[in-house]
Amino acid sequence: MTSPSAIVLAGFIAWALALLVLMELLRGYLVLFKGVPANQFTPDNATLSPFMQRLARAHANCVEGLPIFAGLLVLALLTGQTAITDPLAYAFLVARLIQSCVHLASQSVAAVFCRFAAFAVQLAIGVYWVVRLLALASG
Repeated sequence: MTSPSAIVLAGFIAWALALLVLMELLRGYLVLFKGVPANQFTPDNATLSPFMQRLARAHANCVEGLPIFAGLLVLALLTGQTAITDPLAYAFLVARLIQSCVHLASQSVAAVFCRFAAFAVQLAIGVYWVVRLLALASG
């Protein structure tokens, strides 16, 4: 049976990839059908619509968190300590999905607070995981 930690690791990676694929599909559409020069895109989509800018930032948020959070999940998987990460793994992924979706939807004050709350959940889970993993490692 695959552990929740492995499923969430794959889900987190898949979500970051899905955001990237969406961004590149939309950029391709802009090049092919809207006459946007292919060499005019910036990493943050600053010259494009607010949605495209939020999409670039949502993807960047995933990529920024990937080494930390995926690293903790990989560490738990490699050391056989998924009993630490499994119970909160799905909550972590749901919080990441909420953060990204809210980011895509709006930059209103309420949305920013909601997005931060979802990120705070991820941070709390990550801190819990690292403390527990380090406690086990130190014996």
